[in-house]
Amino acid sequence: MRLIMLDTETTGLSPEQGHKMVEIGAIEVSNRDMNQPRTFHQYINPDRNIPAEVVRIHGIDDARVKDEPMFKDIAQDFLDFIQGGTLVIHNAPFDLGFIMAELEACGLPNIHDVPVIDTLQMARKQFPRQRNNLDALCDRFEIERGHRELHGALLDSELLGEVYLAMTGGRQFSLGMDLGVKPASEFVQMANAREQRAEQSETAALMRREAVKVRDEDVKMHEKLMQRIAEESHVTPLWKEE
Repeated sequence: MRLIMLDTETTGLSPEQGHKMVEIGAIEVSNRDMNQPRTFHQYINPDRNIPAEVVRIHGIDDARVKDEPMFKDIAQDFLDFIQGGTLVIHNAPFDLGFIMAELEACGLPNIHDVPVIDTLQMARKQFPRQRNNLDALCDRFEIERGHRELHGALLDSELLGEVYLAMTGGRQFSLGMDLGVKPASEFVQMANAREQRAEQSETAALMRREAVKVRDEDVKMHEKLMQRIAEESHVTPLWKEE
């Protein structure tokens, strides 16, 4: 299995509120080997300001990304890198939400069918009622992270790779492990998909309603009205044409 460890840094918490990515990092792990992996890393100009409270988390400010490309300029390179891989993400709905929203805005093919493993979901099953953020998991598995002062997408992708390998049996894969691989669409529902599902739900509810019972006198009154319309219009009604 070709695994792609993925992480993003953003201007805020929700693409629906206009927030954008400012960094994306990904590391390929083939045959459970992280020695000299292929990587994808790019700072991104979000075309909006980065709030100071967010800068304090990842250290990326407006000056750092003002000359960087926008996502639409690097989107195809990103899609090419992840082609044929399974994405491994810690808290997949967050990162996928931004990526899928930006791909949709660019008019590029989305990644609804790309297989995804959410290590946060895995951790919550393995370690219920415990802290399961990336830092806590690194501590739990004794993964060195002392060189990290701020969050960074590529560094976090590397740490995620080490955490994932530790959670799934180290260098030797545990065959009994439930990885919970799901298509990206099960983690994120885009706005148009939500609207379509809501419409389908509404239609289904209408279809389940009991049929209206029409009285015989109502049928006769309707037929009388249709006959009157036909006589006054001096044409053969469509409903009588063969």
